[in-house]
Amino acid sequence: MNSQRTLSKRLWLQRYLLILTLPAVLWMVIFNYIPMYGVIIAFQEYTPFKGFIHSPWLGFDNFKELFADPTFRESLTNTFKISIAKLVFGFPAPIILSLLLNELAFKRFKRIVQSLTYLPYFVSWVLVVGFMYTLLDPETGVVSKLLVKLGIIGSDVMLMGDAHSFLSLVVITEIWKNVGWNSIIYLAAIAGIDPQLYEAAVVDGASRFRRVWHITLPSLKPTIIILLILSIGGLVNSNFDQMFLMQNSMTQDAANVLAVYSYKMGLVSGRFSYGTAIGLFQSLVAFVLMYAANYSSRKLTKESLF
Repeated sequence: MNSQRTLSKRLWLQRYLLILTLPAVLWMVIFNYIPMYGVIIAFQEYTPFKGFIHSPWLGFDNFKELFADPTFRESLTNTFKISIAKLVFGFPAPIILSLLLNELAFKRFKRIVQSLTYLPYFVSWVLVVGFMYTLLDPETGVVSKLLVKLGIIGSDVMLMGDAHSFLSLVVITEIWKNVGWNSIIYLAAIAGIDPQLYEAAVVDGASRFRRVWHITLPSLKPTIIILLILSIGGLVNSNFDQMFLMQNSMTQDAANVLAVYSYKMGLVSGRFSYGTAIGLFQSLVAFVLMYAANYSSRKLTKESLF
């Protein structure tokens, strides 16, 4: 009874905070949890006219076809290749940016840099890819002409149609678009570090690099580990908007990731059950990856999500 009274009292004291979070909770329930019932069609030959109940039951036939499909295996390979490249090069980028911004002495210049790095996050991928086609055009593109003058590419190379350049362009644009926004959480963590630690380090004669290495980075360790665990869990979930818009007739093999393949099979081809099976496979693999990363982190660093 005492524990129930204590819980009720805490809920009442925090009632305004709970009211503020209520819309987000409702949104999550309506759009993320209630639709989970539709996963059942991955085990059916679903047709909209028959619905969930009357559609024929297939069991694991969709998954058997999935694993035997060479296009699925190719899309799975592409997904991991692109996601790992984004993780290796994209994950450290906001950490480095936040450390550099924190060390800037001129506050006005710091705010300008922050605004410029945040801005691309609010630009849609439609505009970003459109800019890429304009800037990388072999005849009129400013960036293409600069690369030709530097001797990096030939004058006849069309980067947006080059399958070998596709991975590099995907990683570079992903970093450019999200590095500023992703650095916010690291800057918030840095702001919470006790200033007395830096003052004591200055008194001891520590250089700026030493203060970053021995104070800032260790303080960021829990945040870095948690975000790394979440990033590992998302290795199988590539950015659909980016991949779908950047693909063309010359790069479609390199851009054929699981999200795009699921869209093509589920909506374009009308094979709703097959597309749902691909999505369910992605979710299960993502759960296994995140659980494995969390378990490893808990054993090695004592930091984990749960």
